[in-house]
Amino acid sequence: MSRTQKQPSYLGKVAQKKTIGDRVVRFRSALSNTILDVLKGRGWQEVQGEMEWDFYWCDVGWMREVFDHYYMEEHCRINHFRNHYELTRKNLMVKNLKKFRKQVEREQGKLEASKCDFFPTTFELPSEYHMFVEEFKRNLGSLWIMKPIAKAQGKGIFLFRKLKDITDWKKESYKSQEERRNDDKEPVETYIVQKYIENPYLIGGKKFDLRVYVLVTSYIPLKAWLYREGFARFSNTRYSLDSIDDTYIHLTNVAVQKTAPDYDPEKGCKWSLNQLRQYLIARHGIEAVEEMLKKMDDIFIYSLLCVQKIMINDKHCFELYGYDIMLDDKLKPWLIETNASPSLTASNQEDYELKCRLLEDTSLPVAPCVGRVECCVMPLWSDGCSPVKYLCLQGYFFVTLACSCLL
Repeated sequence: MSRTQKQPSYLGKVAQKKTIGDRVVRFRSALSNTILDVLKGRGWQEVQGEMEWDFYWCDVGWMREVFDHYYMEEHCRINHFRNHYELTRKNLMVKNLKKFRKQVEREQGKLEASKCDFFPTTFELPSEYHMFVEEFKRNLGSLWIMKPIAKAQGKGIFLFRKLKDITDWKKESYKSQEERRNDDKEPVETYIVQKYIENPYLIGGKKFDLRVYVLVTSYIPLKAWLYREGFARFSNTRYSLDSIDDTYIHLTNVAVQKTAPDYDPEKGCKWSLNQLRQYLIARHGIEAVEEMLKKMDDIFIYSLLCVQKIMINDKHCFELYGYDIMLDDKLKPWLIETNASPSLTASNQEDYELKCRLLEDTSLPVAPCVGRVECCVMPLWSDGCSPVKYLCLQGYFFVTLACSCLL
């Protein structure tokens, strides 16, 4: 917590330390930002190094290198599933969504499968270069966006209209396996190429996307929570297709926007989801907004279902996903990506308080001392369970998809 950020009042009021048996919960955290403040505010004890822990907010590198070789007691909890990347790596997410859509169409028909049409036309390069070229030729003049599959914060992203702008991926795709082995040049980095959403919904002439949080505590059976709070991230410059190289126009990532010359760190480039909801209802009416929210519900449910059968379920694991959703000018929501490690670093005091509330509420249903904690959160989606209405927690809410009350 920075000196300019005040700790929310409820974090400083630990009436009783949450315990396991007769001792305080021990936690580790790979991050030193908001999550550290929240866990300490719960009265838990931070441990370092090789000391035993009950709750670990780790990074994905630890999962990859250590998880398979680490023994955990029954009560221990950790914040990632073993193969979380099936949903959070850009190319794998699209691959699994395409596969799931075909399955739904085969089993339930085209009408139900059309509910899965919430992600842009996407190909992986260089492996699907020829398929992309065919699509490119069918849509001459369209704008496309290139993204590295395993980078975040807008790194490596660029827009293009001409095939000559991606010749590195074209050349790589033509090489045989033997030629690639004998080539001294480093292999080109794997990217996805997506059809750019050229008609985004604009407010004040500026583009934005939504950051929505979904907590998954189990894949078998599927149990998930949707967090009611979140925010819209705006670009710092008015939208235009005349300058496709200007990242301040086309990328809404805070990491990009905060480097703009006129960026105000206190004001930021964010609206709360409640502010956005009020604006959209005033412009389009409540029925149109409820329909938009229903489509967003479909995005969350179907994206989780598409990886349910391949996700390595583990009773020790949970995942707090950060969904990035974009609206077009018809109020249709599009899934841009899903983040396994959504940023918990606050950009200002308001952002800090929001993330404290998020993490405080997140830590209740996944706490290692769950048998001793009064946990009021209820699932938005649970196999074999009918949807339930939201219940109050710390004055904030996890909500059900059926209520359509995300915003």
